[in-house]
Amino acid sequence: MASFTEEMQKPKLRELLETGIELLEEVEAATQPTGSKPIQEKVRKALKLLEKASDMLSQLDLFSSNEDWEEIASADLKYLMLPALKGALTLKLVGSSKRLDLLQDAREHFMNFLTQTHNYHVADFQLPWAQSSSPEGNPAATSDAQEQNLVAMASQRQTKIQRYKQKKAVEQRLSSLKSAVESGQADDERVREYYLLQLRRWISISLDEIESIEQEIEILRERESLGETSASRSSPEERPPLKPFVLTRSVAQAQVFGAGYPSLATMTVNDWYEQRQKSEVLPPLQEAEKQASTPETLTVSEQEEPDLEQKEDEDENAHHRMQEWDDWKDTHPRGYGNRQNMG
Repeated sequence: MASFTEEMQKPKLRELLETGIELLEEVEAATQPTGSKPIQEKVRKALKLLEKASDMLSQLDLFSSNEDWEEIASADLKYLMLPALKGALTLKLVGSSKRLDLLQDAREHFMNFLTQTHNYHVADFQLPWAQSSSPEGNPAATSDAQEQNLVAMASQRQTKIQRYKQKKAVEQRLSSLKSAVESGQADDERVREYYLLQLRRWISISLDEIESIEQEIEILRERESLGETSASRSSPEERPPLKPFVLTRSVAQAQVFGAGYPSLATMTVNDWYEQRQKSEVLPPLQEAEKQASTPETLTVSEQEEPDLEQKEDEDENAHHRMQEWDDWKDTHPRGYGNRQNMG
């Protein structure tokens, strides 16, 4: 009885798939950054649910490799989407491991989905690894490689345009069928069409994602190789020691204006005098000031008296000469005494 109760309490395969799809849609419609904690929690929860669904699906053994999509029940078609859903969620993981490992895991999920849908003939498309294969060993093929590359690029561009148009048409049809299928009002034919369109939509998404993953993996590998090369070239053992260098002008300026000036004072006058006083070479500072103040003031006062008298005599003589010059100009007009050659 207990085992039957436990089996009843376990989530069903349909519930796991639907919950995983709902969480993926919430993550894609969220305005928060993908690396934020709430978004990452939803991504991890959805991946955990889809992993449980994959385990249950492998135990039920619903699909066989020699079948066609028309032989699968309408209610079981949606379970073919599981690998694509896990690939889309793996691409949204941030910080759990290296980006290169996440890209490789996501590519494996998408390739499993494409292989399975290709075997079931769900849509007419070419697998990515079949497109990339080319006869490299053929000399005739390598002679006009540039022309072949241009043709391949044009073909890829046309394929992308056609795939985009098909994807838009599929999404429009899905939006018209979604409400009827989710409410349970659609008949078996519409339910089958709805899940078949879902698979074809995810085929287009998987092809685009694999192409983007391949480009990102190539960039990451080149970055790692460049980082290893630069690290090996600039290892601490092989790196030459740096030699100090100085600018001559800066050295000259430092010697004149800075602390490198050779005649820079190391003590004040008072410190020097105290040092000499301790060695009993000079008298105390106060006594020396008293002895020097008296003769100095006398000498200054004696010298200042004749200087003042001499200055007063010079001022008086200059004033007298100016008066005489003014009187002479009053009696002699301008140009007087310069009339010899005037006729």
